[in-house]
Amino acid sequence: MTTVLSVVREAAAPEPFLYRIEEAMRVLNLSRSVIYEQIRAGRLRAVRQGRARRIPASAIRDYVALLEREAVRGR
Repeated sequence: MTTVLSVVREAAAPEPFLYRIEEAMRVLNLSRSVIYEQIRAGRLRAVRQGRARRIPASAIRDYVALLEREAVRGR
């Protein structure tokens, strides 16, 4: 039996393993310069794929978790 949920799951694209800088900018709602600043500071991990820099999906989750921990400490 096909349910609405199963149709939605099939239609949803899987999460990419690696994001281009532009995609990470959209996901995190940050500017290009802030993304690169966070990479240089070691707060956002990036990998090289040839000449291109990519942000692993796990690095985006880790970065958001870092921001949440910092927000709690700042209270």
